[in-house]
Amino acid sequence: MRMPSTAAGDAVPAGGQPAPAQGRLARLGTGARSIPALARQHWLFTVLLAAGLVLRVLAQIAYRPALIYIDSTKYLLGAYPGDDPPGYQLVLKPLLALGNLDEIAAIQHLFGLAMAVTLYLVLLRRGVPRWLSALATAPVLLDAYQVQIEQTIMPDVMFEVLMVAGVAALLWRRTPTPWLTITAGLALGASATARQIGEIFILPALGYLLIVVPGWRTRLKQAVLLCVAFALPILAASFRDYINPQLHSFSLAPYSSGTIYGRLAYAADCATLKLPAYEQELCPNAQQRQLGPDQLDHGPSSPIKGYAATNLSPFDRRILTQNVTVLEQLCHSATPTLCGQVTGNFDHRVLEQQPLRVVGSIARDTLKMFALNRVTEPGDVPLSRWQFHAYYPQFPPYVVIQNGTFVFGTYNHYGIEETIGTGRNFAGGNPVVVRPLAEFLRAYQLDGGYTPGPLFLFTVLAGLAGSLATLRRRAPPAQRAAAMACLLFFITGVVALLASDIFEFNWRYQLPALVTLPPAAALAITVFLTRRARSAVAAGGEVVPDPLEAGHGRHDDDGEREEDQHGQQPGNGLHDDAGEGRPGDDGGQHAETALHPVRFTAGHQPGDQTSEGAGQVGT
Repeated sequence: MRMPSTAAGDAVPAGGQPAPAQGRLARLGTGARSIPALARQHWLFTVLLAAGLVLRVLAQIAYRPALIYIDSTKYLLGAYPGDDPPGYQLVLKPLLALGNLDEIAAIQHLFGLAMAVTLYLVLLRRGVPRWLSALATAPVLLDAYQVQIEQTIMPDVMFEVLMVAGVAALLWRRTPTPWLTITAGLALGASATARQIGEIFILPALGYLLIVVPGWRTRLKQAVLLCVAFALPILAASFRDYINPQLHSFSLAPYSSGTIYGRLAYAADCATLKLPAYEQELCPNAQQRQLGPDQLDHGPSSPIKGYAATNLSPFDRRILTQNVTVLEQLCHSATPTLCGQVTGNFDHRVLEQQPLRVVGSIARDTLKMFALNRVTEPGDVPLSRWQFHAYYPQFPPYVVIQNGTFVFGTYNHYGIEETIGTGRNFAGGNPVVVRPLAEFLRAYQLDGGYTPGPLFLFTVLAGLAGSLATLRRRAPPAQRAAAMACLLFFITGVVALLASDIFEFNWRYQLPALVTLPPAAALAITVFLTRRARSAVAAGGEVVPDPLEAGHGRHDDDGEREEDQHGQQPGNGLHDDAGEGRPGDDGGQHAETALHPVRFTAGHQPGDQTSEGAGQVGT
């Protein structure tokens, strides 16, 4: 008599159940055997993912231990406390305690690849064909500016990852479950602890929930869960600043409000702006205005550097000191300090008297993203800061290499350079550049290895069109699901970009577009293709069966709730291309529904005629 066996051919014990360890090994083995089949089925994404991995390995080897930027000292050494949210700094502390700067860069590169995989799976689950889903991940995988920021000790990758995680959690099922809503809230809220503009993500997330969740009671419950989860990371980071003796302020970044001065001073028409005498020196002259928003905030030639409000009258001083008791001490100090209350009043007057000039200044900067070539326009943050170089970049006095090691510095209150740390503070070795690899990466980046502006323009227009498709009342469920996903990706990307451009234009701040606008465009194209296919059917034409419609009822909300009740696990999100058959498909059989994941049983390969996998052999 032949004994039953497992998928791996192991004998089953007398009780009829395989040994736990053997069962796990069998599952690992069958899972590993399915990887080549998945790679063949999703060959385009596999190729792009491999190319992205190669670029990241080259960057990791070319620049050791990692790239350090001016602001990196905020997160590595705690410089300028209160200027930025503390989230990235808190994440770095345990990583630096256990590892070194090399490992941080490697982790950020892995997160870059993970974002591409996540986007690919979400798009597949929303009905986007495999080829289009893969192309939508190409920007984040292949854009050299993305690879460069992953190699740099900066919070941008953390911000992008949390943004993608939050959006993916909301879109993973057609109607998010409470746990997915909580996950989305925590991720999006935590993004604000990396970059404060993440606070705005509550708006698109909440709006999406209020649209897709049925029933006002369930809708209210989900909205409350999202808001509470979103607030938790922000409150925790704010409390951390409150107990910090240097800050003692319940705020994410108590000293960040002054950064809007650069934008408003750059936009102001000082000839017609009505200001008190003591604020007139805050209005930049023609030469200072050429500095641009960034240098008007941070440059040593800015009007706010050393501002002392010398024309402040006794009456004005008395009025202002009712709000800020330290105003007189600050504004009449000999140190070059920012008189925050007076500067805030100046900002308010510009917004109140010249709002159109401010809006026009922001709009002109926003349009720069669509330029054919990436250039540094007068007043912009230099594009070279986000490019690979054949040498290790230095930013005196903030990042300098002396005797082969890092020296980190800053300006004190008197404008004198001082050292705040060295490379000995961190493990990872001295800065090293492998010149051939660095030159290759630079050539790749400058010769087209980035997402061009016209492509961004196309993704914006497509994303807008796809978002407007949500207004169709009689759209089929699967088509509406794709349109709703397009809307969430599009609005999230737009608010992230605009919130950054309000303060200043920086090519670094355009990187969130890579993980939001191409997926939105892919979803919009899917909606268009589906509508075209349905129109052709209605006209009597012969078209390829639409996978968004075939069997979509299996994965509607009722089906998902039934899975939850029976404890079934959702699939891995991998499915067939829209309208693309597999070897072995019956000629009259529709393609798999876009929201129905393919489940590979042990040993199953595409084209198997039998519905049994290797897990059923050996009887």
